[in-house]
Amino acid sequence: MEVEVKLRLPNSNSHQKLSNLLSPFHTKTLLQENIFFDTPNSTLASNYSALRIRFYNLDSYSILSLKSKPNLSQGISQVEEHEEPIDPSLARSFLPNPKGLLELTSSSQIMTRVKGEFGVDDLVCLGGFKNVRGVYDWKGLKLELDETIYDFGVSYEIECESTEPERDKKLIEGLLEENGIDYNYSSINKFAVFLSGKLPT
Repeated sequence: MEVEVKLRLPNSNSHQKLSNLLSPFHTKTLLQENIFFDTPNSTLASNYSALRIRFYNLDSYSILSLKSKPNLSQGISQVEEHEEPIDPSLARSFLPNPKGLLELTSSSQIMTRVKGEFGVDDLVCLGGFKNVRGVYDWKGLKLELDETIYDFGVSYEIECESTEPERDKKLIEGLLEENGIDYNYSSINKFAVFLSGKLPT
């Protein structure tokens, strides 16, 4: 189970202000491209699951993931997550040929589950979005500051994977409030935003 604090920032000014504030704690920046797959009749989405390939830093590496049963409330996200590394050139080949993913069942527990548990025998590529993620080591927390670029607009969010989410949420809220940075609790995850075709309000 992946547990994260997720707070939404209202605009680019808030994002830039927080980025400047956290700059002494910056460890790396990740360029991410997220591509999603489902059946033609949305079998996975109807079962509250998402099949994703994420490419990092212009195909330096890539990860296949299956996320299931998301729950996002009061800025705290919980989701079942299973991840596997996948060769970037092989992963790229599945964008024009999504059904090729189904041939990975001998080497991929994720695809074995997708076929077995969900009965998937066909896949289409849904497209996706890009994300620029700044990673910061702040007070023992790994903060991730996201600028997410959809076809229909840009959103901003700060995330933190946590074993004590209520405590860590208060720490992050304190940082934002002390520095006059507006925020809201994220109420919808990035994949749901992508499917909706509009930015959260």
